[in-house]
Amino acid sequence: MIHEEKRDAFLISTDPARLDVDAIYDYLSRVYWANTRSRDAVERSLKNSLCFGLYEGASQIGLARVISDYATFAYVCDVYVLEAYQGNGLGTWLMKAVMAYPDLQGLRRWLLATRDAHGLYRKSGFKELESPERWMEILTTAPSPPSAILDPPSS
Repeated sequence: MIHEEKRDAFLISTDPARLDVDAIYDYLSRVYWANTRSRDAVERSLKNSLCFGLYEGASQIGLARVISDYATFAYVCDVYVLEAYQGNGLGTWLMKAVMAYPDLQGLRRWLLATRDAHGLYRKSGFKELESPERWMEILTTAPSPPSAILDPPSS
């Protein structure tokens, strides 16, 4: 289901056909959390996620990407608004659109990771992990295929 919201000259849309992969890759290649991603990885991530594009006219000026099973869990990532548009409430509006999306209602858990945008996400109800000791991760600088993680080479 494609969802769209308009505000003044701005539009939020979940229509994958509207996504400007060049603009998204250009932005993500400059930010700390995604600057090592290949263009192919960006394209695959967009294809396999629910994406909320933020537009002024035909120009993509922001994005929020959600990975979800649509039943119990959602992970919010790659949220941005271009620097020239920041400070006008567009990020808050974008996150409100994500949180209100009909197919994401009733989920038990939402997660995200941020180094410097805690204030933005708190406006949408996010807080620090209640029980961080329960969480585990595998973090690699150069992602390996899943089989390399599950079946490490024998020595």
